[in-house]
Amino acid sequence: MHIFVADVGSKLQIVAASASTARSALHPPKFLRFKRAKIRLLSSSSSNSSSSVFAKPLICTADEIHYVAVPDTDWRLALWRYVPSLQAPRRNRPLLLLSGVGTNAIGFDLSTESSFARHMSSQGFDTWILEVRGAGLSTRGATADSVERSMISDTIYELANPVDKNGVGGASSIKQNLSIRTVTSTESQNLDANGIGKDMGTVWDESQLVTKLTETFVRLSERLSGFLSEGQSRVMFAKLFDQISKLLEDAQLSEGFNEIRGKLSGPIEANQKSAVATQVRDLSQRLVNIIEEGQRSVSPKLFNLQERFSTTIDNFQKQLDLIVKYDWDFDDYLQEDVPTAMEYIRTKTKPEDGKLFAIGHSMGGMLLYAMLSRCCFEGRNSGFKAVVTLGSSLDYTTSRSSLKLLLPLADPAQALNVPVVPLGTMLAAAHPFSSRPPYILSWLNDQISAEGMMHPELLEKLVLNNFCTIPAKLILQLTTAFRQGGLRDRTGTFFYKDHLHKSEVPVLALAGDQDLICPPEAVYETVKIIPQNLVTYKVLGEENGPHYAHYDLVGGRMAVHQVYPCIVDFLARHDT
Repeated sequence: MHIFVADVGSKLQIVAASASTARSALHPPKFLRFKRAKIRLLSSSSSNSSSSVFAKPLICTADEIHYVAVPDTDWRLALWRYVPSLQAPRRNRPLLLLSGVGTNAIGFDLSTESSFARHMSSQGFDTWILEVRGAGLSTRGATADSVERSMISDTIYELANPVDKNGVGGASSIKQNLSIRTVTSTESQNLDANGIGKDMGTVWDESQLVTKLTETFVRLSERLSGFLSEGQSRVMFAKLFDQISKLLEDAQLSEGFNEIRGKLSGPIEANQKSAVATQVRDLSQRLVNIIEEGQRSVSPKLFNLQERFSTTIDNFQKQLDLIVKYDWDFDDYLQEDVPTAMEYIRTKTKPEDGKLFAIGHSMGGMLLYAMLSRCCFEGRNSGFKAVVTLGSSLDYTTSRSSLKLLLPLADPAQALNVPVVPLGTMLAAAHPFSSRPPYILSWLNDQISAEGMMHPELLEKLVLNNFCTIPAKLILQLTTAFRQGGLRDRTGTFFYKDHLHKSEVPVLALAGDQDLICPPEAVYETVKIIPQNLVTYKVLGEENGPHYAHYDLVGGRMAVHQVYPCIVDFLARHDT
């Protein structure tokens, strides 16, 4: 692994060139190309800027890869850069590309022949693809170790350690063994049939379990604060204690447990940190004592009760870790990731008026619409000269979008049961059933590409390499696009459609005639709000073909002839 260190102001940033190695190992090597190109190191000023030539991550086919730190977070966002051709017309502004939900940069650069990013750079645009937090090569942490534990690696770990239907670690997950001490052969001779020591008492490490239980309760009260708008601590608290209650109910110990449950619920649900600190450990000790007392019973129902209790806590902790780890939503992209990337690109390219062009596919277009609306509301300049949206809308209420499949996760309790959706893993697992006989899941292909519009190898590459894990928190916010008034902010009080009519930024909105995810009627629902003199709306596809599904707008075989020129002409008209 190559590690590159650059001094950025007063901060040290470490970048791993092989951050995608683990993900690449899951996919057919025929899709990966060895390539050497520049990896530019971050710098606080042009005078201190430096660049070196190293082997890039195999999955990255851009000319350069940049990493930019998001202020007040531990995220480093990946920016794929495609340097404009020297033979192309000179453009005055750089171009930012934004991908859809749970996707990375690969959708914009599928192959030499079907690369939207490379086409735009060949037309003279300094082209940058942003991979938002949790996507592609973006990483978390400022050390080499934390870079290695990027979201790509996390997805592979989750594939190897699947969650069960309740969203907790499966049987293959590694037991941390914090609560049960290993019994030596000498000690085992001193145990009775119930696992109780004949001379030394229980081998159960009570102090460690008390500590573990206390930490779990405190974390419920403190670290999850704000995950959902309301009631998340109560839901999680109830979930854990329902699991414990089932164990103790079988063991006929529920009476003492219910008393402790009632005393714990107050400080945890109210997030009273001082109360938690002073009360929880004592209450945890009492709960452990109940379990230990039950373990001394001769009832066969109590066999392995201690171990089952410890496993319940461990599994719950894993679920809690997932919720905390995947703790971001649409507003985090909108308020932090995109502005950070825009400022970095401006610093590197120095457009005369400080403005960028931007193109957003699917959720990427939603981000552009939302930014225009928010800036109008706040009286700020958006920083865009012109924008293009591909299969995007802020309001899906009038359409039959297949995204309605996400609606079951609109219930916060369900989102806590399933804190993440490993979209990439799911699609990779389903692909053999959609592309080969008996084609049980062939309908999945229609969600991505219309018949005959994408070469089978490129479709396979897209399915196996382009999709990532999605936080339930993000899905919860996106599902508001299916409710009256359209997409809202995380508080549910700001409707992103409401101020779009004030925008003065020209918009080209393209729709695919067979786009099942964002049908033309959904695209138009947002387009009609924008002043007519500033918006151009076009539906791609003809009655007798070719047709355009969701990803055909970016990587379909006809896109280079019918979609790309339309976009280039639009941006060129506004590049004054």
